[in-house]
Amino acid sequence: MAAHVEGYRGPAELAQFRGGQSNPTYLVTARSGRYVLRRKPPGPLLPSAHAIEREYRVQRALAGAGFPVARVHALEEDPTILGTAFYVMDHVAGRVFWEPWMPGSDPGERGAVYDAMNAALARLHSLDPAAIGLSDFGRPAGYVARQVRRWSEQYSASAAEPVDAMDRLMDWLPAHLPPEAPARVVHGDFRLDNLVVAPAAPQIAAVLDWELATLGDPIADFTYHLMQWHMPAELRGAGTASLAGRDLAALGIPALADYVARYEARTGLAVRAHLGTYLAYNFFRMAAILAGVAARGRAGNAASAQAALSAGEVRPLAEIAWQFARGANSVTGS
Repeated sequence: MAAHVEGYRGPAELAQFRGGQSNPTYLVTARSGRYVLRRKPPGPLLPSAHAIEREYRVQRALAGAGFPVARVHALEEDPTILGTAFYVMDHVAGRVFWEPWMPGSDPGERGAVYDAMNAALARLHSLDPAAIGLSDFGRPAGYVARQVRRWSEQYSASAAEPVDAMDRLMDWLPAHLPPEAPARVVHGDFRLDNLVVAPAAPQIAAVLDWELATLGDPIADFTYHLMQWHMPAELRGAGTASLAGRDLAALGIPALADYVARYEARTGLAVRAHLGTYLAYNFFRMAAILAGVAARGRAGNAASAQAALSAGEVRPLAEIAWQFARGANSVTGS
């Protein structure tokens, strides 16, 4: 650590964070302060996965633009030090809400945090990648088509058993892709529990977990975290808890239509025209991701015991995706 972090003073204690399903993540508590170390998992890895080098780069660029991310210190790619490549960043003080209904908060705070979450993603999608040194961070055109191909390939490499809905989606999605919005930096896993909320205010102190970040369609990125309005409560391996069946008005959480309208007003993007297709894509993508998590669990390489839940959730997520695909033209964000 002393070689990578200016002013570092040990000794240090390490504790692994809850979550960090893909890349193991640790809190480092030293005399000089608190840091976070994030590394690749050991063992054989799926192609293009666990790209911590890209996480490091995008956070460094976004910090320079004033976007709320943790300050990164150094990237170490030599696997002989910790067994795999890793990087170190500051620990950001604040609160992480693991459940989307934010237990323990009052309606006013819930509404304010949801608005801040919406505003943060709208701000990310308003940044010009070239202006922050990320013009080559991905291919700007054809993002959703590439994602469908990528997750189709990774699903096919990971699947333990055939799932009819996944097979249908792999045929349907390439033929029904919506016209893409201008490319922006996309997070790839934006949701409430990947945000640090300031300790005493409904403000976003940092957006975490940038492993899947690239250049792409901002609407695809935005609609990913809309799944929580539709996710069945019993599906928890996905990591996206459900708002389904809850009294959103009493909780102070915006209805989906209102939340979508706020993002549209902030960005000028038209989300509702193809919302069903984007939701079909995102549920398909989640099913493919969980198939990969389950495969790593079978190989003993997953970062948490939650990997064992994933195998049984691929099929129901795929079936939800197929339902959205079949009714794509009737989903408007209500």
